[in-house]
Amino acid sequence: MSTDEGGRLGVLNVAGSHFDVGVQLGRFGREIAHRHLVNTRAWGSVMAFREHPDVAIIRRLTKQRFPAYWQELQGLAQGLGLPLDDVFLWNCRGDVWAMSPDGCTTVQIPGDEPVLAHNEDGDPGFRGYCAMASVRPQDGCAFNAFVYPASLPGHTFAVTDAGLVQTVNNIRSCAAGPGLPRMLLGRAVLDCPTIDEAIRLLKGTERAGAFHMTLGQRGDGRLISVEFTHSTCSAVTVEQTRCHSNHLIHDTIRNEKQIVTGSSQARQERGDQIITNGDGQVGPLAILWDKYDETLPIYRRQHDDPDHENTLATAIFKIGREAVRLEVYDQLGATPISLMA
Repeated sequence: MSTDEGGRLGVLNVAGSHFDVGVQLGRFGREIAHRHLVNTRAWGSVMAFREHPDVAIIRRLTKQRFPAYWQELQGLAQGLGLPLDDVFLWNCRGDVWAMSPDGCTTVQIPGDEPVLAHNEDGDPGFRGYCAMASVRPQDGCAFNAFVYPASLPGHTFAVTDAGLVQTVNNIRSCAAGPGLPRMLLGRAVLDCPTIDEAIRLLKGTERAGAFHMTLGQRGDGRLISVEFTHSTCSAVTVEQTRCHSNHLIHDTIRNEKQIVTGSSQARQERGDQIITNGDGQVGPLAILWDKYDETLPIYRRQHDDPDHENTLATAIFKIGREAVRLEVYDQLGATPISLMA
């Protein structure tokens, strides 16, 4: 494992039992979790929900339905040196607190070789302390994913050895309820062999919070945009170049009660404008690295971002018939990390 405190993205190799995987992820994030995370407003806001009645139900459902990922959480807590209840609650942050600080913008480009591109926006205090992790569990599918300290994989962007590609956007739902945590559902998607199996999982499972995911797969040809909340799950095939920020936009679900921040609205509108002006023939980086709006840009590096988020990485997935090619940029114009699946 290597991590550059100058802001560069680390590389992490993790393998073993689900508990061992969690321990290794925890050790990776331990120092910054104690020095930064537990002192943040976000951590304090989430920990205020310790006694909320939904949390006990969410925990029971997680242990029953996802015992392997519960083991990963147990290992994560041990590696972090933090109480399991606190680490579990942090991994339920968007299920209990609508203003969870996880942003992101996704660009979906269908075609003969679909392209799925994504800005991973998060706590700027984590710059230099995140990693591209190669995770090889003894049981389950191996995958490569962007990981944050103190969080399980599956809520950022990833590609599995089955060729399944996942990108995830925060949705600030005001109607969450008891169910399985959205981040654990994201982790479960990484064990799905196909897009259709992932959609069945998301539609057929009790859900606590809300996410947007885009799914693609080697040899499939489709890009599927999925918006799910506590009560509803919508899956739509992407037919033309689209952009998605951090609020519900599917026709069948967009009127559910949610918080749309100024940044999310501005990024959605600017992305749509670039796509329209380019007649749909625009490259993903022209959107994801756009800073036209100096106050609320798509590519976020300003210290006074109103959502307290910055762009920590940009991922470009080229999804072919035989392979998925992934390039991950941790800085504008930098040489990317390249992977093949």
